[in-house]
Amino acid sequence: MHREYHKWFSPNLNRDMELLILGHAGARVLVFPTRRGRFYEYESFGLADTLAEKIENGWLQLYCVDSVDHESVYNRSAHPHDRIRRHNQYEQYIINEVLPLSRLKNPQPFMISHGCSLGAYHALNIAFRHPYWFGKVVAFSGRYNLSEPVGEFRGLFDDYYDEEIYFHSPNHFLPNLDDIVLLESLRRLQIVMTIGGEDPFLGSNIMLSSALHDKQIPHELYVWEGRAHQVSDWQKMVQLYL
Repeated sequence: MHREYHKWFSPNLNRDMELLILGHAGARVLVFPTRRGRFYEYESFGLADTLAEKIENGWLQLYCVDSVDHESVYNRSAHPHDRIRRHNQYEQYIINEVLPLSRLKNPQPFMISHGCSLGAYHALNIAFRHPYWFGKVVAFSGRYNLSEPVGEFRGLFDDYYDEEIYFHSPNHFLPNLDDIVLLESLRRLQIVMTIGGEDPFLGSNIMLSSALHDKQIPHELYVWEGRAHQVSDWQKMVQLYL
């Protein structure tokens, strides 16, 4: 399997960032790690090995990015406004630095956004905000509103809420979306979501699915048995949906 490591200083984040490319050709897959995860996580979890046949045959090429969650949504020492601001800078890093690199490396126009757990949020959020860059989003075990507590999981903005948080909360902005161009772009996306029937984030997925139905946006939501929020579950899911 072709493996390529990259590191450069990001002007959007004002720090060095690392990423890993796995594969030599095929549909480009932007892979976000789980909460506070690193660029090598997808490989270390064995998820890349699960996709080895598709990668080695040139059907998929993975771009596994680093996170800055500890500086943004999980940075409790920063004011919530600064947390979402840092998250927005991370999005600009992806859009203005990572995606151009992927196009330089691989002219294949089809791009997939993908992640598990908090990575599913990142994958779906960026694809919904910028659907013209993507052809498909594959989100496993995601939470699509970070501001409200769910079960044992706290809200990530300490009861603070502003416009930036709203527009980075798919469960909030999608029901009110009336931009025709953006809606048509979303309707062209292939959207696949999975969630465990006992996962605390089940309600978030059902709510998002309902909003997608209301906006006539085709999508698939698969509810798995149990919590289904472990690497072993994602290894099975990735074989079916990516």
